Amino acid sequence: MSSGNPSRPKSSSSKAPEKRRILEKNRRNQMKNFCSQLNSLVPPQGSSSGEPMTLPDQIDGATNYIRKLQEDVGRLKERRDTLRGVDDGSNSNSGAVQINVNENAGALEVTLVTGLEFQFVFNEVIRILHEENAEVLNASYSVVEGTVFHTIHAQIGEDASGYAAARISERLNQFAL
Repeated sequence: MSSGNPSRPKSSSSKAPEKRRILEKNRRNQMKNFCSQLNSLVPPQGSSSGEPMTLPDQIDGATNYIRKLQEDVGRLKERRDTLRGVDDGSNSNSGAVQINVNENAGALEVTLVTGLEFQFVFNEVIRILHEENAEVLNASYSVVEGTVFHTIHAQIGEDASGYAAARISERLNQFAL
């Protein structure tokens, strides 16, 4: 008389623990795979005795490695911003004018680096070159992230090339200050 009813609860009650066991087994396998993947991404940090590291030690090692990478990224971003001249989102180097003069056998190459708001400097450099009797052959520029790079090619007389080049360089550098 109770042969039909007791078997039904028994089978359903036996399926619940089995289902939980399978779910737990799958969860453990998934965690094992995650830990294995994490461990494969981190450089080996084996213990000094040569024994394999425990799982908590591996996770701690991975956490420390990630923190170190984050610090390195932060330092590199600061260095990049310093090299670019960016400080707190504003271009701190935009007010600076950089002038470099190279002379070779009467040919001058003037490299001028300014911010966008200092375009008048280009005109002044051209004016100084003309005052020093240098013939401007070519002038070009490019703009990169708010910084303007000018290149000016000029020719000076060969008889006074050394003296004229030094005088032009001195005047341009004084102007840049």
